[in-house]
Amino acid sequence: MSDLDVEFVRSCFPAFTEEPLADQSFFENAGGSYMCRPVLDRLNRFYTQRKVQPYGVYGASQDAGAEMDEARARLAAQMGVQTDELSFGPSTTQNVYVLVQAVRQLLKPGEAIVVTNQDHEANTGPWRRLAEDGIEVREWKVDPETGCLNPDDLQNILDENVRLVCFPHCSNIVGEINPVLELTAIAHAAGAFVCVDGVSYAPHGLPNVEELGADIYLFSAYKVYGPHQGVMVVRKGIGNLLPNQGHYFNGDVLYKRFTPAGPDHAQVAAMSGLVDYFEAFATHHGCVANNPVETGSFVHDLMRAHEVKLLQPLLDMLASDDRVRLLGPDDASRRAPTVALETHKDPVEIAKALAKEGLMVGAGNFYAVRLLQALGVDPDRGVLRISFTHYTTEAEVTKLMKALDRHL
Repeated sequence: MSDLDVEFVRSCFPAFTEEPLADQSFFENAGGSYMCRPVLDRLNRFYTQRKVQPYGVYGASQDAGAEMDEARARLAAQMGVQTDELSFGPSTTQNVYVLVQAVRQLLKPGEAIVVTNQDHEANTGPWRRLAEDGIEVREWKVDPETGCLNPDDLQNILDENVRLVCFPHCSNIVGEINPVLELTAIAHAAGAFVCVDGVSYAPHGLPNVEELGADIYLFSAYKVYGPHQGVMVVRKGIGNLLPNQGHYFNGDVLYKRFTPAGPDHAQVAAMSGLVDYFEAFATHHGCVANNPVETGSFVHDLMRAHEVKLLQPLLDMLASDDRVRLLGPDDASRRAPTVALETHKDPVEIAKALAKEGLMVGAGNFYAVRLLQALGVDPDRGVLRISFTHYTTEAEVTKLMKALDRHL
């Protein structure tokens, strides 16, 4: 595999040539990424040429509907699922909320679900409310020192009453990439379905959901170089069991069953721009693929290789610095480039100091209050969080490391 051509990558993101951002290094990608040019181009085209009710009989309407269908089909193909198993919603938080309402109708009092305290609140809080209806909620807890989830602990809390297991592909704080395939196999063996929150993982390469085995997989497109849409894969095995949450006359259409709100036509259509970008990325780097899954796998692996290369020196520095507590693994191959630090100094003040040097980082609890509490970190004080993705350069990471050494 060739090295990632970061100059080509950055040429696909207009933000890097905009004057207000030109001298800035973006290290808050976990909160939302820059948008790639193909998505912007498709948004502009839709708003200027196709901003009509889609699926009608006249040309502009037919073009609008066709582009929306194209987005679903192409994105599903890259993720290894069927077109009707992928749907779009206003956000991942809203998609989870709708799923909870469906599961609420399916489960009976005395049956159980499993949630974790490693999650972003969006994939744990709504599920926990099922307790109000007599559903048992079991918490799979992280190790209080490392923040990691132990598969053996999951095994120990499963039995025939558990119907659903919910966990993140990757934590937005400790960054560890959870072994989804292994965990899904454990849950399935106990007769439970699996819901995976991929919001913090997908920016680093879209997964092959078929290979992972997850029954539900969710992520946010605005963190994956796209528009503010939630992407939700619901496999047929669970999708056809869950009660319809949409209009009654759409109940036999899987991708409409869990999207009660009308879709944002332009943003759905623009999702094809993500696949445009991934395909251009693959072609530029010499990928010869036989199908969309192979293209997606190539893009995923090259992005990850670049990120791991940049991340390891940063982790080495932070793991040996007694001014901070690095949350999560210090092995870049085991985590995403989302790095949270418990600091002696106020993390907000450190973030402000870094901002003056053109380094954009985050500070706060990042909706992972339960996880921070489990790790003994005051959520009100929060952590300093540094995050990047494949368009970050080695020079930017070096600049960040030098600035951190001055300001920690």
